[in-house]
Amino acid sequence: MSDIVVRNHVKVIGEGQRTIIFGHGFGCDQSMWQYIVPSFKEKYRIILFDYVGSGHSDISAYRSDKYSSLHGYVQDVLDIIEALELKDIIFIGHSVSSMIGMLASIERPEDFDKLIMVGPSPRYLNEGDDYFGGFEKSDITELLDMMEMNFAGWASFMAPLAMNNPDPMLSQELERSFSSVDPVIAREFAKATFLSDHRNDLAKVTVPTLIMQCSDDSIVPIKVGEYLHEHLKNSTLRLMKAKGHYPHISHPEETITLINEYLQAV
Repeated sequence: MSDIVVRNHVKVIGEGQRTIIFGHGFGCDQSMWQYIVPSFKEKYRIILFDYVGSGHSDISAYRSDKYSSLHGYVQDVLDIIEALELKDIIFIGHSVSSMIGMLASIERPEDFDKLIMVGPSPRYLNEGDDYFGGFEKSDITELLDMMEMNFAGWASFMAPLAMNNPDPMLSQELERSFSSVDPVIAREFAKATFLSDHRNDLAKVTVPTLIMQCSDDSIVPIKVGEYLHEHLKNSTLRLMKAKGHYPHISHPEETITLINEYLQAV
């Protein structure tokens, strides 16, 4: 157990009987939930962690072959669940963590009570006239090339685009997070994220799901949220007033309200 706790820099806080696991997105770590966690720690037991290669995780545990797809990150989540003997989990995942949590729930459905997805996407690439994910293959190639050639430049370009908020401090906070990740690991995580396709896995999900879709998200278009709602059984779609891809940072009050409404209603 202690190996996993150290490897993924796991923190357990809160008093409640029910358990929430917060999964951070690409280029981030558990600190990105700092505006959300205080509202839940009195009623819930909170599990925070960093994926291997992110934040204060044990970077020596990173292996390119393991983390070349999202399944390596899914294993991180399953290892934490097993180490802490967690049951009836509410998994709140941001961005790519939505799919990571979903895949973990498919593998171990008996351990999950609910999934809450903040800015999720099962597929970032467009596919002809059949699917609109928001990106062409050339966009992703350009992004990965930029990360390889000028990582600091990529971070300063990407942060304000993804945050989409007039407060420059929020974009700077995100840029610092991006810049703190090892460039090689960040690029491999980006590749695993943006080239993934988990549309065929949606039909396998049995856990009730809340989809939180921002109204103007440069990473995940509204059509993606609608696609998820259409293909996920027992799902609820909430279109947020918040803009950008990081509502838990830019609009924590709305994020907290929608999560609470969902947890109290079902």
